[in-house]
Amino acid sequence: MNVQTTLTAQMNALGAAARAAARAVRESSNETRNKALAAAAAAIRARKAEILAANAGDVEAAKANGTAPAMIDRLVLNDARIEAMAKGLEDVAALADPLNRELARWTRPNGLDISRVSTPIGVIGIIYESRPNVTADAGALALKSGNVAVLRGGSESARSAAAIHGAMLEGLRTAGLPDAAIQYVPTIDRAAVGMMLEGLNGSIDLIIPRGGKGLTG
Repeated sequence: MNVQTTLTAQMNALGAAARAAARAVRESSNETRNKALAAAAAAIRARKAEILAANAGDVEAAKANGTAPAMIDRLVLNDARIEAMAKGLEDVAALADPLNRELARWTRPNGLDISRVSTPIGVIGIIYESRPNVTADAGALALKSGNVAVLRGGSESARSAAAIHGAMLEGLRTAGLPDAAIQYVPTIDRAAVGMMLEGLNGSIDLIIPRGGKGLTG
């Protein structure tokens, strides 16, 4: 089995797991999702030393690769940025439940009453660049809205993002939600981005690219 075949199998398995988790997340209560976010915020604070150590590795590698100072600034985490990340999760949890809200209602000439109600999209793939805090922000917003997230950050922030993702998993487990509700693509192979854009065998319902023309490195 060659490398490309292995990566394809890995990514398709990730997509299948996301699709399998979508029902549990969709049917979860707002209270359950909020519990997961609050626990993830606590885990980020508790794991601060681990996250900072992972980030130091990313920063050291970025400097060795001649990365531009502006990019390194976006990559760097410190005590204040980690606290802001944790607080951001709590802020998302404090938002009103975005689901099952009536957005519009109208009556057809034949008397048929129609309403538009907010529901989850399903599985959202999010591709972003060097800011590792997006791992928490994007995962939190997807979860709050009843969606599953498949996250792929830039290769330069892989260590940091993986450490942050570990805290997000802790939150999911505390609330009894499946690990696959928030997944982080565990490879820096850029071919994974193309596979996400192609939908992972129909597993991804929506792609959100956040960054420059190349999306990620």
